[in-house]
Amino acid sequence: MKAAVYRHYGPPSVVHVENTPQPIPQPDELLVRVFASTVNRTDCGFLSGKPLVVRLFSGMRAPRATVLGCEFAGEVAGVGADVSTFTVGQRVFGYSGVKFGGHAGYLTVAEMGLVAEIPVGVSYVEASPILEGAHYAITMLRAARVTAGQNVLVNGGTGGIGSAAVQLLVNLGARVTAVCATAHLSMVQSLGAERVVDYTREDFTALEDQFDVVLDAVGKSSFGRCRRLLVPDGIYISSELGTLWQNLILALTTPVLRRRRVLFPIPKDTRKDALFLQGLVASGEFRPVIDRTYPLEEIREAYAYVATGQKIGNVVIRVRDEAVME
Repeated sequence: MKAAVYRHYGPPSVVHVENTPQPIPQPDELLVRVFASTVNRTDCGFLSGKPLVVRLFSGMRAPRATVLGCEFAGEVAGVGADVSTFTVGQRVFGYSGVKFGGHAGYLTVAEMGLVAEIPVGVSYVEASPILEGAHYAITMLRAARVTAGQNVLVNGGTGGIGSAAVQLLVNLGARVTAVCATAHLSMVQSLGAERVVDYTREDFTALEDQFDVVLDAVGKSSFGRCRRLLVPDGIYISSELGTLWQNLILALTTPVLRRRRVLFPIPKDTRKDALFLQGLVASGEFRPVIDRTYPLEEIREAYAYVATGQKIGNVVIRVRDEAVME
């Protein structure tokens, strides 16, 4: 099968498309024929091996998983002997943040992992970016215990996490203020944001408003800068560790003061989240934002674009044409 392979850390040029053996599913796994995947911040971090903390999971000197791609959409091509909830031929989407494997013609995923059936009328390209950004957003909102009527600010409302967070907050009944650039104001408004702040014209940290939660979905601000925006018991959450891992340290220290605090929740991969998002997609309450797509053969270009930090929503990799069946 074709796969985008890397065997040492580095820039996009270290990725090569080559033929590799097809994986064999374990008794509790599905074999998925992959049609579409994504390139996102997670993939870029594991490709470069930076920050160095990622190497604790991927391998210190060289990557253990040589095929990246933590999101996928495809067709069940085979099932292990113990699998009972999926059948061959089902269209599925999923997330595999430990094994990766989406940048290949086939991958295996645990039956009870983050995998669910693609809703009717949703293509493989549309389904492939459902989970990565959204499951990080769900983790953050769940940790902050966001409820209907609360005021929440999302910094980076156009990214994979931010665009998902805006929609999930609207679904919860929160009042959403989102921050983005001029060109994307209308797009973020279409996701349901009540107010949109153009960061090229206005410093959102200087707003007179106060928020129950500030969610920095791009990790480009800090608790120090956003603290004044929070109500007395408000919460700041960032998608990044911050300078000198400050967000992790503040998450351990600020709760002791019982005032404005930082949370840094660690995502838990659970199939319930996949089924929850499946339902929102089916009802039209959530749609992953797609910036552009690339064929697998142009995956280096996809990585280079994502690495600029300018992508809007998600970048999709077309692993094979949807009209092609093997």
